Amino acid sequence: MEVLNLGILAHVDAGKTSLTERLLYAAGVIGEVGSVDRGSTQTDTLALERQRGITIKSAVVSFAIGDLTVNLIDTPGHPDFIAEVERALSVLDGAVLVISAVEGVQAQTRVLMRTLQRLRIPTLIFVNKLDRRGAQYATVLDQIARRLSPAIVAMGEATRLGTPDAAFKPIIQDDALLELLAEHDDELLRAYVDGARLEPDALQRALARQTYAAQVHPVYFGSAITGAGTDALTDGIRDLLPRARAADGPLDATVFKVERGPAGEKIAYARIFAGTAHLRERIHFGTTGPNQAGPNQAGRDETARNEAKITAIELYGNDGATPAHTAPPGRIAKLWGLTDVRIGDRITDLRNITGDNRRIVSGNFAPPTLETVISARTPSQKGNLRAALTQLAEQDPLINLRQDDLRQETYVSLYGEVQKEVIESTLGTDFGIEVDFRETTTICIERLVGTGAAAEVKKKDENPFLATVGLRVEPAPRDAGVSFELDVELGSMPYAFIKAVEETVRETLRQGLHGWQIPDAHVVMTHSGYSARQSHAHAVFDKSMSSTAGDFRNLTPLVLMTALRQAGTTVHEPMHHFQLEIPTDTTRAVLATLARLRAIPQVPALAAETSTLEGEIPAAAVYELEQALPALTRGEGVLESAFERYQPVTGAIPERARTDHDPLNRREYLLRVQRRA
Repeated sequence: MEVLNLGILAHVDAGKTSLTERLLYAAGVIGEVGSVDRGSTQTDTLALERQRGITIKSAVVSFAIGDLTVNLIDTPGHPDFIAEVERALSVLDGAVLVISAVEGVQAQTRVLMRTLQRLRIPTLIFVNKLDRRGAQYATVLDQIARRLSPAIVAMGEATRLGTPDAAFKPIIQDDALLELLAEHDDELLRAYVDGARLEPDALQRALARQTYAAQVHPVYFGSAITGAGTDALTDGIRDLLPRARAADGPLDATVFKVERGPAGEKIAYARIFAGTAHLRERIHFGTTGPNQAGPNQAGRDETARNEAKITAIELYGNDGATPAHTAPPGRIAKLWGLTDVRIGDRITDLRNITGDNRRIVSGNFAPPTLETVISARTPSQKGNLRAALTQLAEQDPLINLRQDDLRQETYVSLYGEVQKEVIESTLGTDFGIEVDFRETTTICIERLVGTGAAAEVKKKDENPFLATVGLRVEPAPRDAGVSFELDVELGSMPYAFIKAVEETVRETLRQGLHGWQIPDAHVVMTHSGYSARQSHAHAVFDKSMSSTAGDFRNLTPLVLMTALRQAGTTVHEPMHHFQLEIPTDTTRAVLATLARLRAIPQVPALAAETSTLEGEIPAAAVYELEQALPALTRGEGVLESAFERYQPVTGAIPERARTDHDPLNRREYLLRVQRRA
């Protein structure tokens, strides 16, 4: 069976969900075309998706084009859900990028196209809404060539634009196609220079080869509502996009989605890249390299591996997801039995627990840069809210939770304001919990300035714990994470105590001197000591005379904070790279606003009508710039922004409220941990 795992991507409201409905209808999967406006589409299953007409969670549906089975993954287009988009891209063989013939190329369209090109995913372009008033043909083609890629070929001509009778006639200009293809093929270049004419079949094969290699992007026009041009697009999907490759060898798969079943069990959506998954087979899953999901991301150990048995398999095919005993390579499957599975995990069989990490999805995600406090409107639902948020975080690893036990508050990290609505709607619909949000704030990080060391010895220097701990903290390279090293003999005390110190070090570094996470640090344990287990004559364990892991967990934060004070830290705020396309006559006003928002623009690229501004802007100011831009540019400005880096904060240092027992205040800390407060 030939399989194509296809993604549909687009800017918000370009019509990708409507196109999905049209393709399913044409394939006979559904009896009528669903409507986003009526909330009757197949792939938008969340209540908020139907209400707002946007796609939030990626959905998998299947249909057939002749002997080809297409697993179609309908992905979000809103910039707040770019993490969902990147997860879906990791499992694709090809993509269709949808553009509105009315609005043309939008900012998010360009972000998506850059990602597709970076990952070298073969891509067809479908210009939708040809029947809408204001639809354009030549203008949109020019925008695509200028803003997305010059390597495009129009696969036909559009007629009767802006009317219900709008149509697309598949016609290819052989000379223009040969000229484009010759840029990537020396043989075709010689034929072009010699003036030779190639047979249409030869040109079609060359077009398919270069589309496979993501060197050329065929462009189709049409309307998902009326069906115009969708037949030509279907032919292009069948003829110009590569099939899923069936690689032999050990099992190798990637989880790109996790959801809960009716009984609360976890269901993992996985793309099988190589080998075959078998029912009741024991497999490994987890990450195999550094966790690069970004600062403030809760997760397992960077080399976490888990073992479990696959208890059920459903395989996607022409009849949707159906029970199966095996999941062969190239296919998308739903797997049961992986209790601790998370999005981005790599699945391997027991013979293949090592290897590269190229398919770990989470490595491409920028960190969320916003944070807010979420609370239940009904106090009695506090516990239920925590459990519900934990379940949501399982389904999306970029939803990070931070619990403040002292104030009984829960913090949740965000990419944008729309995520608040999604979380609120999901909690209300799926869990019956109504919530409120506090004002959104920016997430900063701390970086070490120098090296610091400290030690506390048991029974000395007002140390109330039966433990000796010495630590040295050193700066680590950017994105290196936190590493822990022993400068004491491994047998100097029980391993459980050493492990308690290491785990507490990692937990404590989530809140530095100013309350922000320290994502990169090298920590060395320089001193150790403990009191051996002692019992009275009647063999009752005496905790007052014997060290416990709790002694080391309680002492470590005090020692580490003393070392951090000696080393010093600086607070860094997240910066976004931005690109603005604005009317040239508005450049001065826009530059003045950028200066007020502490942006750092480069030299403007001025042109007669439209100019481009690039630079960096604090993440905290992006939303304000988005709000101000329409008034500054008469509604013509286009903004693209994405997380770029962290830079030191200038001016007042932002402080983050601590959620621990505050080891910076020794007296209060000791009162709290010893429960005398």
